[in-house]
Amino acid sequence: MSDNFILKEGELLVLFDGVCNLCHSSVQFILQRDKSAKFKFASLQSELGQKLLKFYAIDPQKTDSIVLISEQKAYVYSAAALRIGWNLGGVYKLLALGWLIPYFIRDWVYKRIAKNRYNWWGKKDACLLPRPEWKHRFLG
Repeated sequence: MSDNFILKEGELLVLFDGVCNLCHSSVQFILQRDKSAKFKFASLQSELGQKLLKFYAIDPQKTDSIVLISEQKAYVYSAAALRIGWNLGGVYKLLALGWLIPYFIRDWVYKRIAKNRYNWWGKKDACLLPRPEWKHRFLG
């Protein structure tokens, strides 16, 4: 993988659609609740995002999803969302109850939302810039 891509132990990387309003809101949600700053972020459209998709053999044409990279593994769809909730801790660990739902049902729901996210929440013309106090948490 790229020489400048190094996650420290315990850090997680969220790849997100940089022009999607729902994705942007999700990133803001994570940033506001991640008091230990273990989450890092990069857009799927960035050079780093594209390299990581290729490295983890994730087809960018079939991934209209967030991707979570944790402990050298990539998670997509509902698995990524559930792991993000678990790692936020506190009440968000209750999302782990989602693991009781069979993955094909969770992923079907996730993919329906992802497929319609631009129609339902809209999109930006370009990636939004992070607030200055969060800029160091964005890679790529």
